[in-house]
Amino acid sequence: MKYLIGMDNGGTFSKAAIFDENGTQIAVGSIATETLTPKPGYTERDMDALWKANADAIRMAIEKSGIDPKDIAGVSFSGHGKGLYPVGKDGRPAYNGIISTDARAWAYPKKWNEDGTAKAIYSKTFQEILYMQPVCLLAWMKDHEPDVYNNIKYVFSVNDYVRYCMTGAANMDYTIASGGNLVNMAAGGFDRELMEAFGIPEVYDMLSPLKYPAEICGTVTAEAAAQTLIPEGTPVAAGMFDVDACGIASGLSDEDKMCMIAGTWSINEFIAREPVLNGTVALNSMFCIPGYYLVEESSPTSAGNMEWFIRNLMSYEKEEAKTKGGSVYDLTNKWVAEIEPQDSNVIFLPFLNGSNEDALAKGTFVGLTAYHKKSHMLRAVYEGIVFSHITHVKKLLKNHDIPASIRLSGGAANSDVWVQIFADALQIPIDVIEDKEIGAQGAAIAAGIAAGIYADYQDAIARTVHITKTIAPRPEYKEIYEKKYETYRKVIDGLSSAWSCFEN
Repeated sequence: MKYLIGMDNGGTFSKAAIFDENGTQIAVGSIATETLTPKPGYTERDMDALWKANADAIRMAIEKSGIDPKDIAGVSFSGHGKGLYPVGKDGRPAYNGIISTDARAWAYPKKWNEDGTAKAIYSKTFQEILYMQPVCLLAWMKDHEPDVYNNIKYVFSVNDYVRYCMTGAANMDYTIASGGNLVNMAAGGFDRELMEAFGIPEVYDMLSPLKYPAEICGTVTAEAAAQTLIPEGTPVAAGMFDVDACGIASGLSDEDKMCMIAGTWSINEFIAREPVLNGTVALNSMFCIPGYYLVEESSPTSAGNMEWFIRNLMSYEKEEAKTKGGSVYDLTNKWVAEIEPQDSNVIFLPFLNGSNEDALAKGTFVGLTAYHKKSHMLRAVYEGIVFSHITHVKKLLKNHDIPASIRLSGGAANSDVWVQIFADALQIPIDVIEDKEIGAQGAAIAAGIAAGIYADYQDAIARTVHITKTIAPRPEYKEIYEKKYETYRKVIDGLSSAWSCFEN
C-alpha cells in the first residue's frame, strides 16, 4: 500500500493529512499558525514560522500514522487563494505573508473600477478585482513599501511558498494564480500588458513558471526531508487553490454539480467548459481539471465568524465542556436547536473578516433587546452565515440550473443542526461529504495522479469520495427563511451609507 500526503494551509492552521490509495485518512498533524494584526484591516503571518508549522505538521502526521515513510508516493498542497507571500532576491521572505482576509488594499479596486481599468482587463482575466488579490496587494506595496517591492524576486501564493521550501524550485500553480487576476485566461498564461494595466509592470518578472495541480514541480530536498521525515527525492506536485481541492474531494467533476465550503471563507462554486462572462458572478478561474473553469462566488464571511463568537463570547462554556470531556460545539448545536427560527428576529451580518457587500462593512448584530440571550445571538450567527452563502448561491443560479443537491464541506458540515438550516433556507437537499480533512484530500488526489496511483481525477473521485448523508429541506420552513433573508438584506441595505464612517 502506498500513501499520499496532502498539505492544507488555511487562515488559522497548517495541516498535513496522510491518506491511503482508497482515500482513507490515516493520520493528521495540525499546527496553529499565528495571525499577526499590526494595524486594523491587516492580517499577516511570519513566513519562517509558516514553513516550520508545515514541516512540524508533516512530521506529526507521519509519527502518528505508524507508516514507513518510504511508502509515501507523493505530496501536494491545498491553500487559500489570494493574499501574497513574497520572497526576496536573497531567497528569504521579503515581508510577512499576507493572508486572504487582509483589507489594506481596499482602495485599489475602487480606483480601478472608477478609472476603467477593471472593465479594460475583464476580457483577459474573466473576474472582478478583489482587494485581497495579489495585484492589489502588490500595487499597495509599490506605493507604501517600495523598498520591499523592489526587493521581491518571487511573487508566491501560500502553496507556492511552502512548495519552494520543500523543493527549492520556484513555480506557481494555475488555479491560484488565475484566481488572483495574475493570468490572462484568454491566452492561458502571464501577460506583461496586464501587469502594466495595474501599474505594476515589474511584477511580470517576479512570476514563476505555471504548473497544473497534478504536475510534478520537483522533489523533496535533503534539508526538507530532515525536517519533515518525508524521504529525500519524493515527488512533489504543484497543488491547487483550496476551493478546487475541496471541490474535487467533494466529487465536483461534472457541470451538473454544485458545492459549498463553509470554512473561514464562504465558497460557492460549479465548473463549466466556458467561463461566465455576463457580469453576474465575481470569479472565473482555471479549475484543476484541465479544460474546465471554476465559476465561484466567495467572501470571508463563513464559519470563521463562528470561531470568533466562541473565542470571545463562550470562553467559559468552552472550558467547561473541555473539563467534562465534551465539545463546545455540542452545546452550540443544542442551543440553536432549542430556538425555532420564527422565535428569534436577531440578525447577524457575518463581516468580521471581510464582506461580500462593501469592503468597509463590519460584523454587526441588529435587533437585540433585553429579552435576548446568548443562544439567540448564536442562532443569528448560524443563520447569518447561511444567508451570506445564499447571497452567493443566488448569483450562481442565474447561470446554472437548480441542482438536485448541493455538496457541503467545511466546519459547518459537521453540525446536523447547521446543515438543516442550509437545506431549509435554500430549499435544496444538502449532501454531506465524509468527515475528513477535505482540502488535504484534494491535494493528496493531485499527488496521487502525479505519482501514477490514479489515472485521472475521475478515477480518484470514484475511489476516494464518499457522501455520508443527505439532509432534505423542510417545506414548512420555506416562507419563514425567505422572510428572514429579506430582513437580512434590508439590514445590509440600511447600513450601506454608514460603512464609510469605519474607514481605517
